[in-house]
Amino acid sequence: MIPTLWYLILAVTLFVIGAAGVLLRRNVLIVLMSLELMLNSVTINLLAFGHVLQDLRGQIIAIFVIAITAAEVAVALGILVALLRNKDTLEVDELTILKG
Repeated sequence: MIPTLWYLILAVTLFVIGAAGVLLRRNVLIVLMSLELMLNSVTINLLAFGHVLQDLRGQIIAIFVIAITAAEVAVALGILVALLRNKDTLEVDELTILKG
C-alpha cells in the first residue's frame, strides 16, 4: 500500500511544474500542457483523498475534471489551428488578434 503522502507529494510536484510552465513559458502549446499538468495534479489529490476517506465523491469529481479537461483541450486546439492560419507564431506575447 502506497502512503497518501506520496500521492500528495506527486500532486504538489506536478502542480508546481505546471504553474512554472504557465508563468514562465511563452509558447501557447507549452502553456496548455502546463495547465493539463495542473489539472492532473488536482485529479490525483481528489483520488487520493477519496481513497483515504472511503468516499466515492472524489472519484466522481475526478471523472468530471477529466471530461472537462478533454473538452478544454479540444476547444483550445481548435482556437490554435485558427490562430496558426492567421499568424505564423504561437508566442503568447505576439498573439493579439483576439483583442477588441
